[in-house]
Amino acid sequence: MSTPIVSVIMPVYNTAKYVEAAIDSVLAQTFEAFELLIVDDAGSDQSVDLCRVYDDPRVRIISQANRGLAGARNTGIRNARGQFIALLDSDDLWAPEKLEKHIEHLLMSPEIGVSYAASTMMDDAGNPLRILQRPKLLNVTAKDVFLRNPVGNGSAPVLRKAVFNDIAFLNTVREELDYFDETFRQSEDIECWCRIALTTDWKFEGISGAFTAYRISEGGLSANVIKQFETWSRVRARVAELDAEFAKTWSAQAEAYQKRYLARRSFRMGEGALAWTLMKEALATSPKILFDEPAKTVTTLVAALVLRFRPLALDRPLQALIEKA
Repeated sequence: MSTPIVSVIMPVYNTAKYVEAAIDSVLAQTFEAFELLIVDDAGSDQSVDLCRVYDDPRVRIISQANRGLAGARNTGIRNARGQFIALLDSDDLWAPEKLEKHIEHLLMSPEIGVSYAASTMMDDAGNPLRILQRPKLLNVTAKDVFLRNPVGNGSAPVLRKAVFNDIAFLNTVREELDYFDETFRQSEDIECWCRIALTTDWKFEGISGAFTAYRISEGGLSANVIKQFETWSRVRARVAELDAEFAKTWSAQAEAYQKRYLARRSFRMGEGALAWTLMKEALATSPKILFDEPAKTVTTLVAALVLRFRPLALDRPLQALIEKA
């Protein structure tokens, strides 16, 4: 087999319900010069057994002790042979032209290290939702990465392997290089993107179109929202370690955007009181988000207030409105 141009890294952990569809979406790519590295993160279901059925020389399975999403990605990157790295979580899907579009983008623009695009959302059953992650595509700065995470989700980016080489650090426990920080079990991607933005000269740039279907599972209730904010707070602390002046300038606004994002998640879960509290805190932390993005901020605020007093089932039109904002 010839050396692949792009290595697709797919961590697998207890996703038997979804993993075949994810693999199929990779094998259906119009760009065929890839390898698919399935990293078995020691789950307890039949996920990896399903993966072993595929008889395609481009598919490799690497097994390891459980180390979480960041650890599985690190193993995949470490074993990757391609000059480009594409990340795909095993419960998400790609459009057939995903790799073709991003590799073309990266080959035409050698200064770009991270290529990404918009993503559509789907529910746990794979039904499309009326939600589109519409990121900023051009002139992306470190501020944009910290405040708004234009990459959007962990299945959207295609990166040069050289980018990961530039941010690698020694894991002194295992005496090998890591790229994602394995101490993060959430927000490990935004921590990585911030490190790229603040410590390298590689550019982030998006392309038009939506090529990733990102699965939303909202079964975690309010405790997961609170945990996610706590993890994001660790990202903020890491940013302060990397550039104290940058963090001082932008941390309040970044926190406000994060709380607004979590308020919208809470709304989808029917947690009106939590959504309302988060929106109040967001505006108190940085009223500037109201002036920067008035439609989205006001819509989320009103929706949270309405849901606080009415069941979500009575507010389907409002739910549709908030997703469009």
